Amino acid sequence: MENKKPEEIVKEFFEKMGCPVILEVSAEGNVLHINIRSEDTRLLIGQGGQTLADLQHLLAKIIKNAAGEGEQIFLDLDVEDYKKRKVSQLKEMARTIADEVVLTKRDRELPSLSAFDRRVVHMELADRLDVKTESAGEGLDRKIVIKPAL
Repeated sequence: MENKKPEEIVKEFFEKMGCPVILEVSAEGNVLHINIRSEDTRLLIGQGGQTLADLQHLLAKIIKNAAGEGEQIFLDLDVEDYKKRKVSQLKEMARTIADEVVLTKRDRELPSLSAFDRRVVHMELADRLDVKTESAGEGLDRKIVIKPAL
């Protein structure tokens, strides 16, 4: 079996699913960014991006298994820039709520977020000296609390 490029593996995966896609591929170091264009956008993203997360996990494992020994490739899969838009919205929400926390001097608990989304919020507010962020709860109920800095 010949060695296939990761983007060829991804394209073939979706073809076998009966879901034709157009791939936009870029790379940064050992991170391969693939943005998918498709008529089945909603199906590929799923509720709250869960299908997209599952597809990324599955394809990352397939690519890792197909990679040569010692070769490490990380996959960043997106559909119609869904994740890029979501990250932008999360950052804006984090800044808005942090500003509210500073004004009211009251803690605010954000709704349950995925680990990736929590990381985005923590990173967005990490350099602010007027607020701090903490994670609270367990498992699927894990949330971020934004608090005024003392």
